[in-house]
Amino acid sequence: MAFMLRRPILIGGLGLVVGGWIFESLHPATTHLGGTLLWGAIALGSGVWWLKHQFDPPLDLKLPTPPANRAQVEKTLAEVESLLNQLIDEVQSVGSSSVQVAELRQQLADLTADLDRQQIRFAIMGNRAVGKTTLVQQLSQQFSQPSAQNHASSALTFPQMPVEAEHTDGQTADLVLFVTTGDLTSSEMQSIQALLDRPQRVLLLFNKQDQYLPADRPVILQQLRQRVKELLDAEDVLAIATQPAPVKVRQYQADGSVQELVEQPAADLTALTARLQTLLATESQALVCNTVQRQSLSLRTTILKDLNQFRRDRALPQIEQAQWIAAAAAFANPVPTLDLVATAAINTQMIVDLGELYQQKFSLEQAKTIAATLASQMVKLGLVEMTSQAVTPLLKSNTLTYVAGGLMQGIGAAYLTRLAGLSLVSYFEEQTLNPVLATDSFQFDRLVKNLQAVFQDNQRTAFLQTLAKQAIGRLVPNATTVAPSAAQ
Repeated sequence: MAFMLRRPILIGGLGLVVGGWIFESLHPATTHLGGTLLWGAIALGSGVWWLKHQFDPPLDLKLPTPPANRAQVEKTLAEVESLLNQLIDEVQSVGSSSVQVAELRQQLADLTADLDRQQIRFAIMGNRAVGKTTLVQQLSQQFSQPSAQNHASSALTFPQMPVEAEHTDGQTADLVLFVTTGDLTSSEMQSIQALLDRPQRVLLLFNKQDQYLPADRPVILQQLRQRVKELLDAEDVLAIATQPAPVKVRQYQADGSVQELVEQPAADLTALTARLQTLLATESQALVCNTVQRQSLSLRTTILKDLNQFRRDRALPQIEQAQWIAAAAAFANPVPTLDLVATAAINTQMIVDLGELYQQKFSLEQAKTIAATLASQMVKLGLVEMTSQAVTPLLKSNTLTYVAGGLMQGIGAAYLTRLAGLSLVSYFEEQTLNPVLATDSFQFDRLVKNLQAVFQDNQRTAFLQTLAKQAIGRLVPNATTVAPSAAQ
């Protein structure tokens, strides 16, 4: 991807300044090209661009995702509808109102209708001070009034393409015009890559080209095309000038006097408007399909997250019930070491219940295998020992000495049962959000990774203190709560 300039632009710029002085000596009328200060500024701008290019780190780019066609979009919409119906059925089965299903229904209906949309939406994006607002104004003068503007992104449309206000990052746009003023920086490359990863159609615009020497402008444009050749077609990288710098002009009068004027050159959007017209004639339907597909996948993720949250809200009471049953069993029959086998039946039933909740039914033997795996991994990972070490200081209260052993066992059993339940919930949620992970066989390696992550999130002293106080209240309701010294 690397492309090295064969000649430093700074040197070329300085040479052109000297050339301008020579032309001036040949004929005074050539001074309309600009004064020395203007050319010096242009040469400096070219030099800065060249130096910046020399130190830009290379980027690893990924090929853009192919656009979706109508058949793919219709398939995705059908999948989204099926997931939404599943969510609605589960919510209605328990009479819950925690999920705003009406709003999700409306979003799906809007996307389905949007697939037949004849209008094209597009947004203008780029870093600050690259000319986004001016570009909106210039295009609106040629085609229509802009429907929205802001510093981060601006949205507008042609007469046949009205667009809703766009104050985001262009998620709802069919086409993004990404504006830059020279060779791309690393952050700009990353922004373009992110847009293409969505995927989103992008045109790259080289604006303010008038700030560079005329001989250097095509070199910079070619450099931009070379930089993104793996991502964008050459015809999608265009040079424009939304607001060229004023030019000082000397007019020689009939009486021999000289009058100096400052003229504002017209904006140059010829290449852009021609490319837009071509895209509208050949890719309108594809652009709409791509946007609807992207939004449909986003809605799909939203529904899956709502489904996971709804199920988690129902799973937590089941986990808490199992943890206190395990705590009571261990407290009633304390042993020198934490006896995981004593709570195996409780964990097995919890696993069966959670599997049914997440519509992944386990046989009793499968649940026993999962429970045994969790128990053995807790021992291998040292969770049992760490739990005992963390719980023991919390029970340093004279009033609890006579039951301290049983309490430690009970709290430990409750804690480890909770870890087992949350690990399984995390496993199911991960699988729901990523269908690739859904297989016919249970993946114990993934369960172990979730167990480790859940333990890291639930090993805080404050959490264990709260659990210990709850256990004492349940197992020894008439006992004094943990002494202040134990909570330090």
